[in-house]
Amino acid sequence: MPTIKMRDAKGKEAGSVDLDEATFGIEPNVPVMHQVVTAQLAAKRAGTQSTKTRAEVRGGGAKPWRQKGTGRARQGSIRSPQWRGGGVALGPKPRKYDQKTPKKMKKLALRSALSDRAADDKIVVLEDWGISEPSTKAAKALLSALEVDGRVVLVLDRADLDTAVGKSFRNLPEVHVLTTGELNPYDVLVSDWLVFTEATLPGGGEAAEAPAEAANEAPAVAEGALEDSDEGADEGAVK
Repeated sequence: MPTIKMRDAKGKEAGSVDLDEATFGIEPNVPVMHQVVTAQLAAKRAGTQSTKTRAEVRGGGAKPWRQKGTGRARQGSIRSPQWRGGGVALGPKPRKYDQKTPKKMKKLALRSALSDRAADDKIVVLEDWGISEPSTKAAKALLSALEVDGRVVLVLDRADLDTAVGKSFRNLPEVHVLTTGELNPYDVLVSDWLVFTEATLPGGGEAAEAPAEAANEAPAVAEGALEDSDEGADEGAVK
């Protein structure tokens, strides 16, 4: 079972936590990740593009000139595709781009993405956020203490989303805040770092020094991350 150091809000080591082997220790399945991410991006497309055919363009009811004797090419309507202002041949029409993806495939893709980040040591587990009031400056200081840069994904409890923690990070363009139920393969793969707390760690991470009673409380939230993430994958849950 992989183990990772847990840090406090100042970036110092505060014990260790065991990562779930089935979530963070599997061999990443690249084809499955590709298919699920493609489905997520496809679901984001509005599909509202539309062009008019020659039947929908205004005008063009009369034949522009007689069929023979003018020396010009025969034409039946000034709204044919070859005319300026005419209809579009084989143009796009409104459609849905959604792709159906099995739940087991989406779960495997998420576990593969998390395992890939864990193998690259790009996962940080915090003991506590250490932010008591909204402050972008405090959020920057926390990321600096953790020595994370680039695109960062923070995984919060839904209860923390509208509190001081969520409000502190929402003004940072390089930080993407997700709840446990919104965790998805695309956001994991496009991020440089993933920051969890012990409570939001998928798979029910257990602190090595924690008593058994306290450790058994974490999996309920963590398992929800993998279950709820299935609902967002088809709808493009890229926030």
